[in-house]
Amino acid sequence: MLLSKRAEMFLPEQWPAYFSKAKGCRVWDLDGREYIDMCIMGIGTNTLGYGHPEVDEAVHQTVSAGNMSTLNCPEEVHLAEKLVELHPWAAMARFARSGGEANAIAIRIARAATGKDKVAICGYHGWHDWYLAANLGDDNHLAGHLLPGLEPKGVPQNLRGTVYPFNYNNYVELEDIVNKHDIGVIKMEVMRNQGPQDNFLQKVRDLATKRGIVLIFDECTSGFRQTFGGIHKMYGVEPDMAMFGKALGNGYAITATIGRREIMESAQSTFISSTFWTERIGPTAALKALEVMEREKSWERITQTGTGIMARWQTLAQKHGLKINVAGLPAIASFGFDGPNALAYKTLITQEMLGKGFLASNLIFSSLAHTPDIVDGYFDALDPVFAQIKECEEGRDVMSLLKGPVCHAGFKRLN
Repeated sequence: MLLSKRAEMFLPEQWPAYFSKAKGCRVWDLDGREYIDMCIMGIGTNTLGYGHPEVDEAVHQTVSAGNMSTLNCPEEVHLAEKLVELHPWAAMARFARSGGEANAIAIRIARAATGKDKVAICGYHGWHDWYLAANLGDDNHLAGHLLPGLEPKGVPQNLRGTVYPFNYNNYVELEDIVNKHDIGVIKMEVMRNQGPQDNFLQKVRDLATKRGIVLIFDECTSGFRQTFGGIHKMYGVEPDMAMFGKALGNGYAITATIGRREIMESAQSTFISSTFWTERIGPTAALKALEVMEREKSWERITQTGTGIMARWQTLAQKHGLKINVAGLPAIASFGFDGPNALAYKTLITQEMLGKGFLASNLIFSSLAHTPDIVDGYFDALDPVFAQIKECEEGRDVMSLLKGPVCHAGFKRLN
């Protein structure tokens, strides 16, 4: 169903894969074994922890009152008001239930507003045809945009030449694309593995304004992790549209597309609609999750947790004489090894940590449930694994330590 949850991405033939229960940062598999999730936490959906009692209670009340009817739910209005309050540059909102849908909605509205088809992109924006069209060219364009090895079969060939990827912090590359093509939309992640350099975001904003291009920030992943709202608030650069997902509903399906009124009103000149975008659970969960976030200042706490984890990875690597690369937003921290054994080392970490009761890889989405005691226990368990990796760097065969195949790095055909 989801690439990011496939067992092959973690520990082929050994990863538990399916769960029976989740609470806080603990997950139980179908055999009742309990694990501490020091991994992707529902692909980053649960910054408050799994099964947050207040969010769940709000959802339970909605289920009791009725989730769907012929009439609309007022929660969608309240949620729109809250998101616009948090982002005063925006005036309107549209809601969906997945990040890919939000991205497709934003592109449809932006194209309708500009009357132009061509889009410049930077980052990951889902699975829909409009985005994967970037891989229809002769070059594997999306290899640098989180999708190595992807063959866009099923994407119509006539979409070739509608999407042009550019690399983050490479303003000259973007400017060249805009000069050569009639670009109507620039869509990008505000940041992922690195922050903006040389006033990059403001330069993109100025270019879009000068050329009459709609600037969209995809905050489906970054939103509500380092600020209470979009991470673009940290840099003082306002887009024309933005999308939020993942953390917005703390595990319940809800995504939002917000934007300036003159652009969002273009939605009325096209057709964007779905029955289940009007169900009540999503906006109910989002409203309660936002309430808890604001009270707990969750974005500050998970950033502090993630910052500490990143520093301790470096300290542990130095202790064992290893070189690692640490990257990402603090609340979406990752590390990796250089060299031919990088994937094997990642697999070894997952294998050994699983045996110690941790779901672990080289990426951690922090949550409020990751208390200091939990983090301490994680590093106590990780220490001897780094010692094993050091032995492998000095000549021990890492493959002799693995009980199964090496994990996958991206898209591979499953036999």
